[in-house]
Amino acid sequence: MDFPLLIKAAIMGVVEGLTEFLPISSTGHLILAAALLDMPGEKIKLFEVVIQTGAIMAIVSLYAAKLWETLVGLPTERQAQRFTLNIVVGFFPAALAGVLFIDFIKGVLFNPVVVAMGFIAGGFVILWAEHLQKRGTPAHIDDVDSVRWQDALKVGLVQCTALVPGVSRSGATIIGAMLLGFNRKAATEFSFFLAIPMLFGAAAYDIYKNRDLLSAADIPLFAVGLVVSWLSAWVCVKWLLRFVGKHTFVPFAWYRIAFGGLILLTAFMGWVDWGG
Repeated sequence: MDFPLLIKAAIMGVVEGLTEFLPISSTGHLILAAALLDMPGEKIKLFEVVIQTGAIMAIVSLYAAKLWETLVGLPTERQAQRFTLNIVVGFFPAALAGVLFIDFIKGVLFNPVVVAMGFIAGGFVILWAEHLQKRGTPAHIDDVDSVRWQDALKVGLVQCTALVPGVSRSGATIIGAMLLGFNRKAATEFSFFLAIPMLFGAAAYDIYKNRDLLSAADIPLFAVGLVVSWLSAWVCVKWLLRFVGKHTFVPFAWYRIAFGGLILLTAFMGWVDWGG
């Protein structure tokens, strides 16, 4: 058993779990972490999909009661049907765009410079959104059960921007929802629920497409990454829900801008080979 490789898998799992649901781009951090840990190749892309599945399992476990209540009530209860429709409507635009453009995105945009630019641009968008909130722009959606299908569609369209590495799926959906009238908690939770079909769907598609890369020898590597990602995401989500009740997303904006600038500086000066 290659213990150094398992340590790298655990580190990647922590990176994924701590960044998947924060508005700072898990994909961007994984690309950079893989470069620094010297984990290149096609199989690392599949590994990243597996640990993203671990992160989304944290949402499923934390919201198991809500998901079960929705599933049981789906045949007869209007609220369960409405909630499910909203998730499907919000999921569809990015799913369609992903299927159509994923090969171009992975082949051309998955590089540190694009990630850095995505970090910086996303940071300024967060600052703009929080500025509008500070000016008193009223929020008319206080919880996920108040979302209309039209609201879900708009958030879903915004989610398409997250196909660009560095933009952040959670950042796009949370900030997009806030700009559309969600309060911070409702925007954050709706982003969580949208992640379930989005990440599970992407994982199923990528695993099927790259099934020839799978082997029994990879089971320990994938298992370590998945479990560590699950646990770290669980901790992160619990913390984030407490955080948004009392704070803005401004610290994440400045982190994105500073980190993106650092990537560009170190790459330009040749201090770090972010491209692996």
